[in-house]
Amino acid sequence: MGSSDSFVSALAHALLPLLAGPANTTITFPSTTMRRRACDDRAVPESPDLEILADAFHAGLVGRPLASAETPQSLVLRGTPAELDGLRGQVLTRVVRRGKFLAFTFDRDLIIVNAMLTGRLGFARPGAKAWSQTAAVFRFGARLRNLPLDAAPWTAGARWLPADDEPVELRYRDATRMGKIYLMPEGVSRPVPGWDEQGPDAADGALDLEAWRRRIAKHQGELKNLLKNQAFVAGIGNGYSDEILWAAGLAPFRKRSALAPDEVDRLYTATRDVLAWAVSELRERVPPKFEVEVRDYLKVHRKGGSPCPRCGTRLSELSPGGFVTTFCRTCQR
Repeated sequence: MGSSDSFVSALAHALLPLLAGPANTTITFPSTTMRRRACDDRAVPESPDLEILADAFHAGLVGRPLASAETPQSLVLRGTPAELDGLRGQVLTRVVRRGKFLAFTFDRDLIIVNAMLTGRLGFARPGAKAWSQTAAVFRFGARLRNLPLDAAPWTAGARWLPADDEPVELRYRDATRMGKIYLMPEGVSRPVPGWDEQGPDAADGALDLEAWRRRIAKHQGELKNLLKNQAFVAGIGNGYSDEILWAAGLAPFRKRSALAPDEVDRLYTATRDVLAWAVSELRERVPPKFEVEVRDYLKVHRKGGSPCPRCGTRLSELSPGGFVTTFCRTCQR
């Protein structure tokens, strides 16, 4: 049997449960995209994941000078060796999250990190066993300035914080090297794809209900794609969009134009509540291994076939474009 016949046969076999089974049967279609799917649907860092990192790195690294930096995988670096060397001796003054980016502000220069699909960041002691697939290492010296006054309260006294009088490394690993580290020296203009196009952060207190109503009215398309659209609101990706839509009781493939005013408001409330809940959970679950992404606590995403936590119906799971979407056909309308 030729490859075309094999595909048709496999496709027909996959369709049989749909023709005979219940409406919420989960179907997997054989195709040439399946190899790509294994990469595409990894747990991409989103707003809550990166919020924890920003808090931890701000508390643990601010006030320390950068002693050295190296990039074993130079493909992740957007900048020159001279620009990287120019960071040496500069003291880190601030770490913040903006959407899916982390920004590290030094005395003079700036580093912006977009971890993309597989980039992960974490602390390590100098000399500790090397991580697999390490792409960059930033070594910081002992703290020269006091602990930042604006450090997140949840980090105060944390046992995982590096000692002030000891050096520490910030390591970045990336299995696919799709993530990027952008060097932004003072006076140098360098494009950072996706940075300027971002809308307001989904967790920003300035994004009140009225602002949400105005913004959502300008966008069309399916609800899941809308939540993932960084120009609408920044920071939400594939995983948390499933959680938000489940909390709001709205179907992922429903059109924005079909929403009633109270459903628009419900989506806003669910967005704020889910992101705040996720950050609270991650503060307890992530440290001290900040380089390990935690998603086991999510209620629906990637839990197709399990009972819906709200109504008990078996959750459906589809993979349009190689990205998993999990939802309840009964209580999400």
